[in-house]
Amino acid sequence: MRPLLKKRTLDSNDPASYRPISNLSFVFKVVEKVVDARLAAHAARYNLLPILQSAYRPNHSTETAVICILNDMIGAIDQVHIGALMLLDLSAAFDTVDHQILADVQRRRFGIAVSALDWIVNF
Repeated sequence: MRPLLKKRTLDSNDPASYRPISNLSFVFKVVEKVVDARLAAHAARYNLLPILQSAYRPNHSTETAVICILNDMIGAIDQVHIGALMLLDLSAAFDTVDHQILADVQRRRFGIAVSALDWIVNF
């Protein structure tokens, strides 16, 4: 396995330009899949994700996000309103996430127990 650049335009001599490589064993990859499935089921059962969020949800994708935007724009035109669209490149957004804030949101909004959350953070 070769490390991959996050973007083709980044400096190939800078180690920060590369995506991290997963060095997890098979067992840990299975555990990761189980935890992911349990968290996804919990979020779906209690409607914890925003209704228009397309990422990390079954039967949702960038295509469903685009369809939602297109529907909103057509609705605005039908009501003789002006529609505006601003696009953002969020491809590297996760690199800027404050993981302490993310863990706090998981604890408060998703109701993940402190012991389980500590395990996830350390995983």
